[in-house]
Amino acid sequence: MNKKPFVTKEKVREITKVYPTPFHIYDERGIRENAKAVREAFAWNPGFKEYFAVKATPNPGLIQILREYGCGCDCSSLTELMLAKAMGVQGEDIMFSSNNTPAEEYAYAAETGAVINLDDITHIDFVEEILGKLPETMSCRYNPGGVFRMSNGIMDNPGDSKYGFTTQQMFDGFRILKQKGVKKFGIHAFLASNTVSNDYYPVLAGQLFELAVRLRDETGADIRFINLSGGVGIPYEPDKEPNDIRIIGEGVRRVYGEILVPAGMGDVAIYTEMGRFMMGPYGQLVTKAIHEKHTHKEYIGVDACAVNLMRPAMYGAYHHITVLGKEDAPADHKYDVTGSLCENNDKFAVDRMLPKVEMGDYLVIHDTGAHGYAMGYNYNGKLKSAELLLRKDGTVELIRRAETPRDYFATFDCLPIYNKLEKA
Repeated sequence: MNKKPFVTKEKVREITKVYPTPFHIYDERGIRENAKAVREAFAWNPGFKEYFAVKATPNPGLIQILREYGCGCDCSSLTELMLAKAMGVQGEDIMFSSNNTPAEEYAYAAETGAVINLDDITHIDFVEEILGKLPETMSCRYNPGGVFRMSNGIMDNPGDSKYGFTTQQMFDGFRILKQKGVKKFGIHAFLASNTVSNDYYPVLAGQLFELAVRLRDETGADIRFINLSGGVGIPYEPDKEPNDIRIIGEGVRRVYGEILVPAGMGDVAIYTEMGRFMMGPYGQLVTKAIHEKHTHKEYIGVDACAVNLMRPAMYGAYHHITVLGKEDAPADHKYDVTGSLCENNDKFAVDRMLPKVEMGDYLVIHDTGAHGYAMGYNYNGKLKSAELLLRKDGTVELIRRAETPRDYFATFDCLPIYNKLEKA
């Protein structure tokens, strides 16, 4: 797979006349084409809905595009619920999947009419006490424990995950919920992260479909939907092939026909909650080389840092880098590409082979459309960057302004020093 920026050096020069680097920029055309492909891949299931994982890219300018393709919102916190509500998303277009959830968040979720997806069996009584009465529709998150295996080996280790009900708790929980008046049930599971395999969803679906049949038979629950959650990943490395959502959708359809249809459950809706797959490849962080350092290694210092993209510092994650205008030049120089935080892990790349980088060059860091801006923070007093949308017609729209020192100091408004900070 050849990773190419969706902006050129000339376009970035034009943009920076108005919006200085660093900034995240998103590709409207790519987002739309992908959302359309997802919708078509699961069109065989009349109840299908993609609930975009708001935590991946919590920007209403982008979520609104997905709404045009029938997507709902998967929220996991109060502020994500507030964002969805402000956009006019409500009722069963919101899935509230949280854990260790405060009472006020359950109350707000119920107020919006969101489908509550319980993470723990003890939360049944907790939610009932908060709301007085359980909603008519509820979902439970399943964690089978152990390791999650596929033909290509171990994919993840649910047994070490803090999320979800055990198998026995699913049966106990459904019985309790039914006794307490819940009429319609859902099943949810997230067993592996960022899988670059067309087999993940079909294998997961097979496990959940079999569980659904058992739950229906043993508890009498009316199961209305099965939520495959997220986990469908993207190829961050250029030598990996991307997932094919149409093959994935067909794989789920096949398993659906093998398990649910013969069991008389051919009306169950399929839900997904993809964040990374929906948005990841269609965002890029644009930054500028501002320093070079020649010591024990060769360093290129850029004007972005881990505040703008935390994944490399936090996980050692790979993000491909393109030097704009030098796409076809030989990658014959080895660099560490660094930010300016007072942390040695503030590096976008280590020992990365790139074309010779000169001061003022623009670097594009790929695949930042999900868990990029959203994971940012303000360590060292660094300020988060702007978010821009590259429209299909080539125009650029500001969809989140860059932070200012005033934003950073705003929470000191309870202290006398705030007035001096305002004037500084």
